[in-house]
Amino acid sequence: MISVIDLPGLRPTTDRIRETLFNWLGQDLTGLRCFDLFAGTGVLGFEAASRGAQAVVLLEKDKKAYANLLANFKLLQSSPVLGFVEILHQDSLEFLSSQPNLSSNLIFIDPPFQEAHLLDKAVIQAGRVCDDAFGGGIYIEFPVSRNLGEIEALLPGWYCGKYLEAGQVKACLFRSRRD
Repeated sequence: MISVIDLPGLRPTTDRIRETLFNWLGQDLTGLRCFDLFAGTGVLGFEAASRGAQAVVLLEKDKKAYANLLANFKLLQSSPVLGFVEILHQDSLEFLSSQPNLSSNLIFIDPPFQEAHLLDKAVIQAGRVCDDAFGGGIYIEFPVSRNLGEIEALLPGWYCGKYLEAGQVKACLFRSRRD
């Protein structure tokens, strides 16, 4: 079981939302390259790894949350994954801005809700970095106070293919508009 520590802004994805997300994505993520930005507990990235993702990079800037991520990963090693999992103590926006175009297939974006600028900047960069041609997409969790249209405006060339509202959270899986 994943350990959750009490930190301001840390809001783990609920079981219901996670189950819905992975139903949207499909049960087999074999071969996908994933980034879990603002990883927090790492639940999304670890789930992707358990479903066959080729490589998963979890990013967490907070020192305590990063240490908890490492501890959670160690606990999960009793169920080894086939792909490569890397956990970085790094700012998600800096990491994303350094990535080449189309270098990931699946990006999870779930920053602290009180920091809207993080969400906006990450979404814009994700549109450049993500290549969902072989599955995946850009998954975004945002507060119900935000309008979906605001998020869509940040991702020209993408559309919200799946949408869920649960409690104080809106969740959307964006897919690219390819000709």
